[in-house]
Amino acid sequence: MNRSLVSLAALAAAFSVPAFGQQVSPQPAPSAKAAPLGAEAFAALPAYEDATISPDGQHIAGKFPIGGKQVIAIQSLFDPAEKPALLSVSEESQADWVLWAGNDDLVIHLTALIPLYMGEKAYVSRLVALNRKTGKMTKILWDRMGQDAADVIWIAPDNRPEILVAAQNSIFDELEFYPRVFRVNVATGKQKVAMNPRTGVRNWAADASGTVRTGEYYSDQQRTFRLLYRGEGQGSGFKEIDRANTRKNESLLSPILFVPGTNHAVITRTRDDNGEALVEVDLTTQQDVRTLFDAPAGVEINRVTVSDDGKSVVGLSTSDGQVHWLDPLVKETQDSLDKAVPGQRARIVSMANGRNAMLVALARADTPGILYYYDAQDGRMQRLGYFSDAIKAGRMAPVRTERYIARDNLSIEAVVTSPKDRAEKNLPVIIMPHGGPWAQDRPEWDYMAQYVANLGYLVIQPNFRGSTGYGTEFTRRGEGQMGLAMQDDLVDALNWAVRKGLADPKRACIVGASYGGYAAMWGIARDPDLYRCAISISGVASLRREVNDFGRYSMGGKFADDWKKMTPDFTAVSPANFVQNIKAPLLLIHGKQDVTVDFGQSALMEDRMRAAGKNVEFLRLPEADHYFTRAADRLAMLQAMGKFLVANNPPDP
Repeated sequence: MNRSLVSLAALAAAFSVPAFGQQVSPQPAPSAKAAPLGAEAFAALPAYEDATISPDGQHIAGKFPIGGKQVIAIQSLFDPAEKPALLSVSEESQADWVLWAGNDDLVIHLTALIPLYMGEKAYVSRLVALNRKTGKMTKILWDRMGQDAADVIWIAPDNRPEILVAAQNSIFDELEFYPRVFRVNVATGKQKVAMNPRTGVRNWAADASGTVRTGEYYSDQQRTFRLLYRGEGQGSGFKEIDRANTRKNESLLSPILFVPGTNHAVITRTRDDNGEALVEVDLTTQQDVRTLFDAPAGVEINRVTVSDDGKSVVGLSTSDGQVHWLDPLVKETQDSLDKAVPGQRARIVSMANGRNAMLVALARADTPGILYYYDAQDGRMQRLGYFSDAIKAGRMAPVRTERYIARDNLSIEAVVTSPKDRAEKNLPVIIMPHGGPWAQDRPEWDYMAQYVANLGYLVIQPNFRGSTGYGTEFTRRGEGQMGLAMQDDLVDALNWAVRKGLADPKRACIVGASYGGYAAMWGIARDPDLYRCAISISGVASLRREVNDFGRYSMGGKFADDWKKMTPDFTAVSPANFVQNIKAPLLLIHGKQDVTVDFGQSALMEDRMRAAGKNVEFLRLPEADHYFTRAADRLAMLQAMGKFLVANNPPDP
């Protein structure tokens, strides 16, 4: 069936959830005010996370909440009698992503943080496979002894359960430190070597046929990258075609896909106007052949979707929140979905079966959203479920983006969440910087910001200098400014809200997680009279070389350089060194299973605060990870936050 003939009426009916169709007045009558939801509603784990559809379009897989804990599951889309296949990940590790290798096997990437050498902690990554028919788990390359044995560089396009994986075998032996490439049957775990290691080559990439085409060489002593390339049909010979010095901020060619039958590849390039372009390049000459997509100035390309056979680009997303489909049939489908649900965001999150079977998320920034199965051949929609059973399709606090001008005239975007049913005038305000710091907040559903707004606070999430998503120049504005101009940007966001009459300057707190937790602690240490309170979740209190990178042995020098670029003096901007300045009460929240920021960071801050006689509370969560993937931990965190904020910065004067 021609996809352009899909019935828009049928689509609209399939999406017809009353709360989504209603127009909400920005100033509802007082009688329409509903009782605020409790923390339980916001703490519930999303019903679907990283959802992906099997190649034949018959099954869905991803992270699902079962018993209040996030587990990996494979479930039939059409046979309710089929028993799901489940995999529970231990508290000592985290599941980063999942992907299909054929119709029956799911590959899961796991990361753990363990003492690796001389007591220093380091990340270790491994793969496991889950078979949907048997429920059997198969360990992939767990006989390797290196840090990273889980770099999937190719998946068989014909639905065979076969992948190529690059894996280290040692952190001590010079040759075994560099990864071999293995061809692995994920159903059986059987393996054979596809490419032997080469000294200095840390990353390999393969084309659609499963032929290894590039190797990325890196010298941590010289901080230089080199790209080794094997041309189409050129046997085993590799030659150097590109070089980059990270100390000079140079970047290396990084193929996203190799164009079949040619020496061309698709890459992203940064243009002179600080925007990015997706281009096809001739790798033998490094000359651009054609431009596939040009992003606007200052906008980055976030994710590129490649066809199931690995031979073409289907579409891409950009840092301004837009999705651009280059495949005309998928674009037709997206246009039909958008017309069927005006004012909503219909996002295609996974495609299979020749792009005829799709998972579509209908979402807004003020509601968690709904997940649908969509058959693009006959226009049939099937609602799989709400992302939140507690909130369903209900509208929560309204969200928008605003721009303000920092003290040095830099324009900065911020996400603003306003408490529902309250006039935006002299509100108590929470400044909520994001983690990273190389990250970006977008106007999307954010359970933490929504919970805080639900308590009656105006929430401002500034994308301070150093954030990603606005081009390389904006990101590099953060260099040398951690704890300095990056922190000024947070203060300037508060000043902007005060000037606009939105916020009460005497009722401001700062709350953040990860880097945002650092910024919260540093905020009350650097500007002790500005905030009434602060909450640091999994924050860094004492900056050091790796901050939260835990000494990645393969690129330790580069990571040290990256962090040294951010501040000239770690000691001078570490909150733990300035607790004597702090006047505001501080709440610390940290999980002992955090594999991103060491639990000891918050413990150190508590010790320093108590020794100085300061007001500090510490919520220790024995089973919580960095992302709070257990409902009980998420609930405990939100409840502690709510109690602390209401006590120290009451939402009603």
